[in-house]
Amino acid sequence: MISMATMRDVRIEKITLNIGCGKDQTRLDKGVELLKSITGVAPVKTYTQKRIQEWGLRPGLPIGCKVTLRKQIAKELLKRLLDAREFKLENSQFDDNGNVSFGIHEYIDIPGVKYDPKIGIMGLQVCVTLERPGFRIKRRVIRSAKVPKKQRIARGEAIQFMAKEYSIKMGEE
Repeated sequence: MISMATMRDVRIEKITLNIGCGKDQTRLDKGVELLKSITGVAPVKTYTQKRIQEWGLRPGLPIGCKVTLRKQIAKELLKRLLDAREFKLENSQFDDNGNVSFGIHEYIDIPGVKYDPKIGIMGLQVCVTLERPGFRIKRRVIRSAKVPKKQRIARGEAIQFMAKEYSIKMGEE
């Protein structure tokens, strides 16, 4: 039988790395190459859903790329990504549902990543999704349900988890 303490443990569900490029296709190709070099996994392109005339966007136009990592690979990469931020995060980077988002201005700040002249200087967004055991009930096909309020992750719990696991410091940039 699983103890209640185990069901209250917070863990990383996934990490999503995202680069938005707009209409510039050469920048998109560089972004795909960058994410592949950082993670070793081929990223997927993201496409527009709406027409925004002022920006010259139409449905079906590729505007960015992203890659999602889970389990041990995600944990190891998160250490490197937080090291690029010097293990500092702000309170505003945590949301009320247990997610953490932050940006990295230049990919060369990430330890182990070397400058590539073909890519140039580029930044990326990192989104970390936290969960507890039992969150599967919102994703399952048969009899899906809402996650109970007591099982959800609050902002303070997410901050505590990141401080304990990754020794982050809260503060201004």
